[in-house]
Amino acid sequence: MIRTCAFGPLTVSYDERVLTPRPWTFEQSRWAADLARDAPPGPILELCAGAGHIGLAAAVLADRDLVQVEANPVAARHAADNAEHAGRAGRVQVRAERLETALDPREQFALIIADPPYLRSSDVASWPEDPASAIDGGTDGLDVIKQCLAVAAEHLVMGGSLLLQVAGPAQDARVSGVLVSAPLARLGSRVVDAERAIMLIGRR
Repeated sequence: MIRTCAFGPLTVSYDERVLTPRPWTFEQSRWAADLARDAPPGPILELCAGAGHIGLAAAVLADRDLVQVEANPVAARHAADNAEHAGRAGRVQVRAERLETALDPREQFALIIADPPYLRSSDVASWPEDPASAIDGGTDGLDVIKQCLAVAAEHLVMGGSLLLQVAGPAQDARVSGVLVSAPLARLGSRVVDAERAIMLIGRR
Protein backbone atom coordinates (compact mmCIF):
# COMPACT_ATOMS: atom_id res chain seq x y z
CA MET A 1 0.00 0.00 0.00
CA ILE A 2 1.35 3.42 -0.97
CA ARG A 3 2.01 5.77 1.92
CA THR A 4 2.92 9.45 1.86
CA CYS A 5 4.68 11.81 4.24
CA ALA A 6 5.97 15.36 4.30
CA PHE A 7 9.74 15.72 4.00
CA GLY A 8 11.01 19.29 3.88
CA PRO A 9 9.66 20.83 0.65
CA LEU A 10 8.39 17.46 -0.60
CA THR A 11 5.50 15.08 -0.26
CA VAL A 12 7.15 11.65 -0.50
CA SER A 13 5.50 8.39 -1.51
CA TYR A 14 6.80 4.96 -0.48
CA ASP A 15 5.56 1.57 0.70
CA GLU A 16 6.45 -1.13 3.22
CA ARG A 17 9.11 -2.61 0.92
CA VAL A 18 11.38 0.43 1.36
CA LEU A 19 12.78 2.27 4.35
CA THR A 20 10.31 4.74 5.86
CA PRO A 21 11.67 8.30 5.53
CA ARG A 22 13.03 9.55 8.85
CA PRO A 23 12.28 13.24 9.54
CA TRP A 24 15.72 13.78 11.10
CA THR A 25 17.43 12.93 7.81
CA PHE A 26 16.21 16.23 6.36
CA GLU A 27 19.23 17.68 8.18
CA GLN A 28 21.37 15.87 5.61
CA SER A 29 19.36 17.46 2.79
CA ARG A 30 19.65 20.91 4.33
CA TRP A 31 23.41 20.55 4.91
CA ALA A 32 23.89 19.35 1.34
CA ALA A 33 21.97 22.34 0.00
CA ASP A 34 24.17 24.68 2.06
CA LEU A 35 27.33 23.04 0.69
CA ALA A 36 25.97 23.20 -2.85
CA ARG A 37 25.87 27.00 -2.76
CA ASP A 38 29.67 27.15 -2.84
CA ALA A 39 30.31 23.94 -4.80
CA PRO A 40 31.32 23.84 -8.48
CA PRO A 41 28.44 23.44 -10.94
CA GLY A 42 27.02 20.02 -11.74
CA PRO A 43 24.59 17.48 -10.37
CA ILE A 44 24.45 16.09 -6.86
CA LEU A 45 25.07 12.34 -6.57
CA GLU A 46 23.05 10.31 -4.07
CA LEU A 47 24.11 6.77 -3.16
CA CYS A 48 21.75 4.23 -1.54
CA ALA A 49 18.93 6.61 -2.39
CA GLY A 50 15.99 4.55 -1.16
CA ALA A 51 12.77 6.41 -2.01
CA GLY A 52 14.96 9.33 -3.07
CA HIS A 53 13.73 11.90 -0.56
CA ILE A 54 17.05 13.02 0.93
CA GLY A 55 18.79 13.77 -2.35
CA LEU A 56 15.64 15.14 -3.97
CA ALA A 57 15.04 17.60 -1.14
CA ALA A 58 18.66 18.74 -1.38
CA ALA A 59 18.39 19.16 -5.15
CA VAL A 60 15.18 21.17 -4.83
CA LEU A 61 16.63 23.44 -2.13
CA ALA A 62 19.88 23.93 -4.06
CA ASP A 63 18.24 24.01 -7.52
CA ARG A 64 20.65 21.35 -8.79
CA ASP A 65 20.32 18.34 -11.06
CA LEU A 66 20.52 14.97 -9.31
CA VAL A 67 21.81 11.47 -10.05
CA GLN A 68 20.47 8.78 -7.71
CA VAL A 69 21.78 5.24 -7.34
CA GLU A 70 19.60 2.58 -5.72
CA ALA A 71 19.97 -1.19 -6.16
CA ASN A 72 16.46 -2.05 -5.00
CA PRO A 73 14.20 -1.68 -8.08
CA VAL A 74 11.14 -0.99 -5.93
CA ALA A 75 12.85 1.85 -4.09
CA ALA A 76 14.27 3.18 -7.36
CA ARG A 77 10.77 3.29 -8.82
CA HIS A 78 9.56 5.30 -5.82
CA ALA A 79 12.53 7.65 -6.25
CA ALA A 80 11.59 8.25 -9.89
CA ASP A 81 7.93 8.78 -8.97
CA ASN A 82 8.85 11.23 -6.23
CA ALA A 83 11.00 13.22 -8.63
CA GLU A 84 8.12 13.36 -11.10
CA HIS A 85 5.63 14.44 -8.43
CA ALA A 86 8.02 17.21 -7.39
CA GLY A 87 8.19 18.46 -10.98
CA ARG A 88 11.86 17.45 -11.28
CA ALA A 89 11.65 14.43 -13.60
CA GLY A 90 13.72 16.18 -16.25
CA ARG A 91 16.46 17.02 -13.76
CA VAL A 92 16.71 13.73 -11.86
CA GLN A 93 18.27 10.52 -13.18
CA VAL A 94 17.55 7.38 -11.16
CA ARG A 95 19.86 4.41 -11.77
CA ALA A 96 18.54 1.10 -10.48
CA GLU A 97 21.98 -0.46 -10.24
CA ARG A 98 24.58 -1.59 -7.73
CA LEU A 99 27.08 0.94 -6.47
CA GLU A 100 30.03 -0.68 -8.19
CA THR A 101 28.46 -0.55 -11.67
CA ALA A 102 26.21 2.52 -11.65
CA LEU A 103 28.74 5.19 -12.64
CA ASP A 104 30.99 5.75 -15.60
CA PRO A 105 34.64 6.05 -14.50
CA ARG A 106 34.75 9.53 -16.04
CA GLU A 107 31.84 10.91 -14.01
CA GLN A 108 32.84 13.40 -11.32
CA PHE A 109 30.74 15.13 -8.67
CA ALA A 110 31.34 18.02 -6.30
CA LEU A 111 28.73 16.82 -3.82
CA ILE A 112 27.78 13.26 -2.85
CA ILE A 113 25.10 12.19 -0.37
CA ALA A 114 24.96 8.66 1.06
CA ASP A 115 22.57 6.96 3.48
CA PRO A 116 23.86 3.37 3.37
CA PRO A 117 22.70 0.44 5.51
CA TYR A 118 24.89 0.89 8.61
CA LEU A 119 23.53 -1.41 11.29
CA ARG A 120 25.41 -4.53 12.33
CA SER A 121 23.67 -7.67 11.14
CA SER A 122 23.15 -8.71 14.75
CA ASP A 123 21.11 -5.53 15.39
CA VAL A 124 18.76 -5.79 12.42
CA ALA A 125 16.14 -7.79 14.36
CA SER A 126 15.60 -4.77 16.61
CA TRP A 127 13.99 -2.98 13.65
CA PRO A 128 11.39 -5.51 12.39
CA GLU A 129 9.39 -2.95 10.40
CA ASP A 130 12.38 -2.02 8.24
CA PRO A 131 13.43 -4.07 5.19
CA ALA A 132 16.63 -5.86 6.18
CA SER A 133 18.34 -4.98 2.91
CA ALA A 134 17.93 -1.28 3.71
CA ILE A 135 19.57 -1.40 7.14
CA ASP A 136 21.93 -4.42 7.26
CA GLY A 137 25.50 -3.19 6.95
CA GLY A 138 27.17 -6.54 7.56
CA THR A 139 28.96 -7.98 10.57
CA ASP A 140 30.48 -4.67 11.68
CA GLY A 141 27.99 -2.37 9.95
CA LEU A 142 30.63 -1.03 7.58
CA ASP A 143 30.21 -3.17 4.46
CA VAL A 144 28.14 -0.72 2.41
CA ILE A 145 29.75 2.31 4.00
CA LYS A 146 33.08 1.12 2.60
CA GLN A 147 31.49 0.72 -0.84
CA CYS A 148 30.22 4.31 -0.65
CA LEU A 149 33.68 5.51 0.36
CA ALA A 150 35.17 3.66 -2.60
CA VAL A 151 32.73 5.37 -4.96
CA ALA A 152 33.50 8.76 -3.43
CA ALA A 153 37.24 8.17 -3.70
CA GLU A 154 36.82 7.62 -7.44
CA HIS A 155 34.16 10.19 -8.29
CA LEU A 156 34.52 13.10 -5.84
CA VAL A 157 36.33 16.13 -7.24
CA MET A 158 39.13 17.81 -5.32
CA GLY A 159 37.47 20.17 -2.87
CA GLY A 160 34.18 18.27 -3.09
CA SER A 161 32.12 16.96 -0.18
CA LEU A 162 30.60 13.64 0.85
CA LEU A 163 27.83 13.68 3.46
CA LEU A 164 27.62 10.19 4.93
CA GLN A 165 25.05 8.96 7.45
CA VAL A 166 26.48 6.76 10.18
CA ALA A 167 25.28 5.11 13.41
CA GLY A 168 26.29 7.87 15.79
CA PRO A 169 29.68 8.97 17.18
CA ALA A 170 30.97 5.43 17.77
CA GLN A 171 30.60 4.49 14.11
CA ASP A 172 31.92 7.92 13.12
CA ALA A 173 35.14 6.97 14.92
CA ARG A 174 35.31 3.59 13.15
CA VAL A 175 34.78 5.19 9.75
CA SER A 176 37.48 7.73 10.56
CA GLY A 177 39.80 4.78 11.15
CA VAL A 178 38.96 3.40 7.71
CA LEU A 179 39.75 6.79 6.15
CA VAL A 180 43.34 6.66 7.41
CA SER A 181 44.23 4.47 4.42
CA ALA A 182 41.89 6.21 1.94
CA PRO A 183 42.31 9.31 -0.26
CA LEU A 184 39.51 10.88 1.79
CA ALA A 185 39.51 12.73 5.11
CA ARG A 186 36.94 13.45 7.81
CA LEU A 187 36.23 17.17 7.97
CA GLY A 188 33.55 17.22 10.65
CA SER A 189 30.18 15.81 11.69
CA ARG A 190 26.75 16.68 13.02
CA VAL A 191 25.56 14.36 15.77
CA VAL A 192 21.84 13.80 16.28
CA ASP A 193 22.17 11.32 19.13
CA ALA A 194 24.10 8.20 20.12
CA GLU A 195 22.74 6.25 17.15
CA ARG A 196 22.61 8.85 14.39
CA ALA A 197 25.15 11.22 12.88
CA ILE A 198 26.20 12.74 9.56
CA MET A 199 29.87 12.86 8.61
CA LEU A 200 31.40 15.47 6.32
CA ILE A 201 34.19 13.90 4.27
CA GLY A 202 36.42 15.46 1.64
CA ARG A 203 39.28 14.48 -0.66
CA ARG A 204 42.78 14.83 0.76
